[in-house]
Amino acid sequence: MVAKSKNARRKSAPTFADPAVKAAFDAYPKRLKPKLLALRRLIFDTAKTNKGVGAVEETLKWGQPSYLTPETKSGSTIRIDAIKAGADRYAVYFHCQTNLVETFRELYPDEFSYGGNRCIILNAADDIPEPALRHCVALALTYHLSRRKPARGK
Repeated sequence: MVAKSKNARRKSAPTFADPAVKAAFDAYPKRLKPKLLALRRLIFDTAKTNKGVGAVEETLKWGQPSYLTPETKSGSTIRIDAIKAGADRYAVYFHCQTNLVETFRELYPDEFSYGGNRCIILNAADDIPEPALRHCVALALTYHLSRRKPARGK
C-alpha cells in the first residue's frame, strides 16, 4: 500500500470563479501567498463541514479576498490579506461591529495576536494554528445562526 503525501490528503479549495480574486492572490509576496491560500482552503473546508452555512461566495471587498454566505446569510463576512506595515504578517479580518474577535480572545488568549476588534494576526514564519483558527472561522460563518430567534409557536 502506498501512503498518500500530506498534500494529497488535504482538501483543495475550489478554483477561482472570479479572475480579480485570483489576481489578488497572484499579487501577494511569495512568502505570504501559500499562507493566504491555506487560509482560503481552510475557509472553504470549514464551510463545507458546518451545517447551515451553504455555499460560500468569494469576492473582493476593499481589495481583499472576502468570503460571504449569501445563500443562507448564516455568517459574517471574513476577509484575508497581507498586513501592509508588517512584511511577514497577514490577517483574518472580521466585522468590527460583531463580538467575534472578543469571543476569540476569550477562547484563545494565547494562540493568536489580535488587531483591536477586527482581526487575528498571523506570522508567515509560524505554522497556522489550524484547529483554533478553524473554530474561529466556523463561529464567523455561523454568526447569524446563533442570533436568530425561533419562529412563533416553536
